[in-house]
Amino acid sequence: MKAILNHLFENRSFTKEESKNILINIAQGKYNPAQMAAFITAYNMRSSTVDELEGFRDAMLELCLPVNLEVENLIDLCGTGGDGKDTFNISTLASFVVAGAGYPVAKHGNYGVSSGSGSSNVMEYLGYQFTNDIYTLKRSIDTAGICFLHAPLFNPAMKIIAPIRKELAVKTFFNMLGPMVNPAKPKNQMVGVFSLELARVYAYLYQKTNKNYTIVHALDGYDEVSLTCDFKTFSNAGEQIYKVEDLGFQKLAPAQISSGHTVPEAAAVFMDVLNNEATQAQTNVVLCNAAMAIKTIHPQKSFAASFDEASVSLHSKKALKSFKLLIQN
Repeated sequence: MKAILNHLFENRSFTKEESKNILINIAQGKYNPAQMAAFITAYNMRSSTVDELEGFRDAMLELCLPVNLEVENLIDLCGTGGDGKDTFNISTLASFVVAGAGYPVAKHGNYGVSSGSGSSNVMEYLGYQFTNDIYTLKRSIDTAGICFLHAPLFNPAMKIIAPIRKELAVKTFFNMLGPMVNPAKPKNQMVGVFSLELARVYAYLYQKTNKNYTIVHALDGYDEVSLTCDFKTFSNAGEQIYKVEDLGFQKLAPAQISSGHTVPEAAAVFMDVLNNEATQAQTNVVLCNAAMAIKTIHPQKSFAASFDEASVSLHSKKALKSFKLLIQN
């Protein structure tokens, strides 16, 4: 680790293979907590390179517990987090909307580190019991149209580093890796990222896969379609700017999509949305993200048609039914 830290102090980057080896050594417990905290902190003080993220990603996927759900055309809606915005759990809610619309979802999630409530926090609070049992996950997909993959149960590096991330309480390169290391390896992914620089790195990495993907970055820093400003997407079709007004909405104030600062507050908003008792702003944000996910699966569909599908799922309470069935499994 001393050599690795000196490498960072000299502001030098790692090759893909070096990055992969570092992650494998972390997962195998070859460094003590102080060394890992030092590495994460020092690494966090500069931008990641494409080679580094690719190496980290490959290590995580190589080490993870494989999940073969035997379902075609899976999608994951997952953000990096780390945008410091404290929104409610938009991508998780959108996942249930997409599932309610009839598209199978393998939702990858974790506890919040730099936010008040990550997807795993709110799901656990609302009664979901995390599992890596393949038969339970398959049953969830069959009955609810969605399964939830709590990251630490599937990747040893995530589990080992979790206490350190919690203590540091700031975004790290593990935020950047989360969406890319879903153990179910879904064919379709809608990924929210916290910076335009990272969005471009992600775009480069996803171009080298056979996935249908949409990478989303709101231009004021949100890692999702926030409707607080225009947003940019990178997809198989290229780059595009979406203007909020052109989609038929008025720009929102950040406070309109805040979750508060606790898990119970976030959970209350979560259930309000599913029960059609949320504000119009909260509902529209969820539906816009679900629409972008549906459009990722079917790129030929217009945003408006995708939004209508999402709206039917939510307002008919099919999304709520999907949630209830998942909790019961």
